[in-house]
Amino acid sequence: MTVKEVPEIAGALLFVPTPYADERGFFCRTFDAEAVRAAGLDPDAFVQDSVSRSVGGVLRGLHLRSGRGEAKLVRCSYGEVFDVVVDLRPDSPTHRNVATFELSGETQVTLYVPAGCAHGFQALTPTADVSYRIDRPHDPTEDVTIAFDDPELAVPWPLPPTGVSRRDREAPSLAEVLKQREV
Repeated sequence: MTVKEVPEIAGALLFVPTPYADERGFFCRTFDAEAVRAAGLDPDAFVQDSVSRSVGGVLRGLHLRSGRGEAKLVRCSYGEVFDVVVDLRPDSPTHRNVATFELSGETQVTLYVPAGCAHGFQALTPTADVSYRIDRPHDPTEDVTIAFDDPELAVPWPLPPTGVSRRDREAPSLAEVLKQREV
């Protein structure tokens, strides 16, 4: 497993495994505590695993947590997604940068999203499963959502959205969220 820094988002990392494929399919290590530790992260800090399944064109995000935020490891375990990270950490050298990735079940690449960054994705295949490993239990009172179609962010979503939750459809702009966070 190799680790690559994401230049657009300070502290974001890609964990790139080596799937072993043959006529039966493949085998792949998707989490390695030593690789995580060598990248400067505490592998024991991740306390909750979750998975979402989306149908093609479904868009989820952009989401983040208030308070001390939430760091997460994100991997498309089946299918393919267009993944987005927005750096909203005020003291970050990459503040307000947007980075996009294609994550897939074929490569099993894991993206580390630092706390304080917004995250979202769109399913590119008829079915896409996204696995999350999160560094603290979910608390819905800390959920923050930013409009996925905010013109300031100009995220280049590859498909017209075929499904968006009410929460995501009604999300405020980045400017509104930042104004609320200043209070």
